[in-house]
Amino acid sequence: QVQLVESGGGLVQPGGSLRLSCATSGRTFSNYTMGWFRQAPGKEREFVAAVSRSDGSAYYADSVKGRFTVSRDNAKNTMYLQLNLLKPEDTAVYYCFADPTTRAMLLVRRFPLGSWGQGTQVTVSS
Repeated sequence: QVQLVESGGGLVQPGGSLRLSCATSGRTFSNYTMGWFRQAPGKEREFVAAVSRSDGSAYYADSVKGRFTVSRDNAKNTMYLQLNLLKPEDTAVYYCFADPTTRAMLLVRRFPLGSWGQGTQVTVSS
C-alpha cells in the first residue's frame, strides 16, 4: 500500500488561489493513477480531478474545469492540485487517492480503488 499525505489547504477569499499537494511513499508512484475527491458538509464525496499513470493526461469535473489544474511530479512522488478562481461552493475537505489498477479513467473517477489520504480542509469565504 502507498501512503498519502495531503497539505496546502486553508482559508481563502473568493477569487483566490491555493495549491494542494499529495505526497506519497511506500511504492512506485508512477504505477498509480492519482486524483482528488472532495466532500462538503452534508454532501456526498465527489470527483474533482485525476491524472493518468501512463501519459499524465488530466481529467476534471465540469464544476472545476478551467479553474483547477492537476499535475504530478514522478521524480518527487507528489501530485498537485492548483485551485484558482475559488468559489464558496469549493469549500470542502479535499482527499487524494492512488489507484493501482489499469482500469479506464471513466471507472477510476467513479470508483477509485487503493489508498486515500487523510484530507485537507479548503474554506472559501470572505
